[in-house]
Amino acid sequence: MARYKSLPKKLHLSKQGGRTKYAPFWTVFKVFGKGKKVHPAAITKVKRSWRRRKLRITPYKRKKRRK
Repeated sequence: MARYKSLPKKLHLSKQGGRTKYAPFWTVFKVFGKGKKVHPAAITKVKRSWRRRKLRITPYKRKKRRK
């Protein structure tokens, strides 16, 4: 990717970066109860990975140079 990113692209990437994490461990106790052993991925709504789902960010369009 480019060395310098525009601010809207940076904000978008930072927001999506937070969506790669699983739900906190204590939510398992809250949702399923104390005795249940379930992986936090079962609760996580958006599981995003750089390999699986792409963000579809369009590249910056450059103007053609005139000769």
